[in-house]
This record gives sequence, C-alpha cells and structure tokens, in this order.
Amino acid sequence: MKRKDRLAPYLFISPWILGFIAFTAGPLFLSAVMTMFDWPIIGTPSFVGIKNFIDMFTKDNQFWKSVGVTIKFMVMFVPLNIIIALVLAMLISKPLRGIGIFRTIFYLPSVVSSVAVAIMWGWIFHSEYGLLNYALSLLGISGPRWLSDPSWAIVAIVIASLWSLGTMMLIFYTAIKSIPKDIYEDAIIAGASPFRTFFSITLPLITPTLLFNLITSTIGAMQELSLVLLLTRGGPVKSTYFYGLYVYRNAFLHFKLGYAAANAWFMFIIILLLTLLIFKSSPLWVFYEHEVSKENV
Repeated sequence: MKRKDRLAPYLFISPWILGFIAFTAGPLFLSAVMTMFDWPIIGTPSFVGIKNFIDMFTKDNQFWKSVGVTIKFMVMFVPLNIIIALVLAMLISKPLRGIGIFRTIFYLPSVVSSVAVAIMWGWIFHSEYGLLNYALSLLGISGPRWLSDPSWAIVAIVIASLWSLGTMMLIFYTAIKSIPKDIYEDAIIAGASPFRTFFSITLPLITPTLLFNLITSTIGAMQELSLVLLLTRGGPVKSTYFYGLYVYRNAFLHFKLGYAAANAWFMFIIILLLTLLIFKSSPLWVFYEHEVSKENV
C-alpha cells in the first residue's frame, strides 16, 4: 500500500510528462542534433559540424537583414504594446456603468485567429479601397501604400500586431484591481493629484506585472511570423523580412532543415539573453508592495 501511495502522484502527472517528452523535450533535442547536419527533407542527412552556424554568420546576408528588421519591429512594437495595454487597463478599471461591455470589446480581438486578423487588416490597409486610407481621405490626407511601400510596411505590421493586446490589457487590469484601496484613500487625503497617484502608487505597484508583460511582449515580437507571412510575405523589398519568416523559408521553402534548426537555436539564445538582461535590470525598476512607502505620495 505504501508503494502504491508513492506511485500515485507520478501516475497522475504521467500524461503531462509523456506529453512534455514527446512534444517539447524530444523535438528540442532533435533540433539541437539537426543543427550539426545538412538535413534535407528528402534524402540522407550528412554531418557538417558547426558549418551551419559558420555559414549563417559569414555567408548569409539575409540572416543579418532579418535580424535587423526583427529588432526594428521589436523596438517599435514592444513600447507601444505595453503603453496602450496599460492605458486601456486603466480605463476599464474605472467604476463606470457598462464598463464590462468595453472590457469584452477590447479583449475580443485577442481571441480572433491570426488568419482572420491578417485578412481583415489586408482590407483595411489596401491602398485603393482600404478603410484606413478612406478615413484619411475624409480628413484631406492622402494615405500611403501601407503594404507596398518599404517605408510603411513595417508600420502596418506594428499596427496590425497591436490589435491583439487584449490579454496583456487584462493582466494589467488584474494587477491594478489588486492594489489595496486604502493606499489610494491615503493619497486622496494627502491631496495627491491623479497624475501623482498613478506615478507614485499605481505604476510602482504594478511593476512586477510590467516585468512579466515586457518579457512576453519581447519574446512575441522576436517570434512574429503569421501576420507578416499573410500580409506582406517579407516584402516589399524585404522590408518586413522578419527572422521568423527567414527560419520558415529555410525550412519549408529551401528544405534546409539543419540550417533552419541552427537559425532557430540562434534565436533561442538571443531571446534567452534578452530575457536575462531584463531580469538583471529589474531590481532597478521593479518594486513590490512592501517596498512602496506611503511617504512617496
């Protein structure tokens, strides 16, 4: 009986363990092995050592191009994503009549499939009959060729990506609602303005949530693929040739699975380093409730 009692917990978690081995750890290990091979989809893999990584850094100009485009997108997208989600979270946290309807409206886009989102934004961004350029024409503004102009294509991808920030908004909303009300009451008694209250109470107390959203938003930006694949396919003139698209094409268009695995592992290392950098910087700007003194009000 004692032996059965000791085995029972492992039996309950065994489905997760088997799934993790089959669908996460197994593919991860296989991809690490594939980086050392010239691995075509059809044919026999041949061992090449670290040649894939050497070629990636020294011979492939598209590698550096895609890295630059991805970093540019991340720099544009991550701050806007966090700021807009935080602003919306502040708005829906107000005790107003019917505010629950707005919470639902703001969140709904995040559950729409990326294919539907891409189709919708393709119509909106169309240079001739798109909704966005039509709205600009009513203001006397001639809209740009959003998806066919190299200067505007990445901006269009950023705008379309911001459409699905409902989940981050709800995470911020949960953090804001968890702040004790007595802290705000003390601030009102002390005569603090809403502006001072936000920067001295709300923002410091939600910095742990801000840290989480910053990390997830950065990872999402570095892995962006579906929208650019469906909207621009990397164009025009490869101005939206994101790293995710670069890996995808190496694997499934050029059939270089080993080379694509090396590309993917490089991205994994970059994301890991960025995450560690954000964590290392967090003691400078992340605060917890017991660290925020009421004297700051």
